Amino acid sequence: MVVRLNAPTVRGRRLVAIDGPSGAGKSTLADAIVAAWRGSVALVRLDEVYPGWHGLDRGSALLAASLVTPWASGKLARVPTWDWDAGRRGPVRAIAPGHDLLVEGCGAFDATAAVPALRIWVDARDEDRRRAALARDRGAFDPYWEMWDTQWRRHTARTGASVTRADLIVRGLST
Repeated sequence: MVVRLNAPTVRGRRLVAIDGPSGAGKSTLADAIVAAWRGSVALVRLDEVYPGWHGLDRGSALLAASLVTPWASGKLARVPTWDWDAGRRGPVRAIAPGHDLLVEGCGAFDATAAVPALRIWVDARDEDRRRAALARDRGAFDPYWEMWDTQWRRHTARTGASVTRADLIVRGLST
């Protein structure tokens, strides 16, 4: 099946935001979209930005300020990364002006809220999401699953980042 989606443009560039709960299949969908993208697209995953396991809100805010706002103004944008192994900030990745942008991860709707975008919500059944996320991370996520899922639910309740803000809803990628 081929689906053609038109994202709104900002200064002639397109922005796509993929949000939803952990383990639903956001990364899988983002990879497929990037592979089919026509033109130059920069993929930014919130997983590389969150400042630790309690950093969902902070990661979204960091990305909004350092990436999305400058990108929308046609300026050099920056991705502040997190070194998960060292537990501290990692190197900053620069994204030159002129690229389309795909932001993927829990909190992507919030990070891109100030800019017109095509917003895609990816969801799956809770038990399927958990199984997929824990298998994907081979045990590294196990001790954090409940805390992260609770943090994500609070974030979506507070920000309204849910299916109600989506232009497209995709269900069941993690199964």
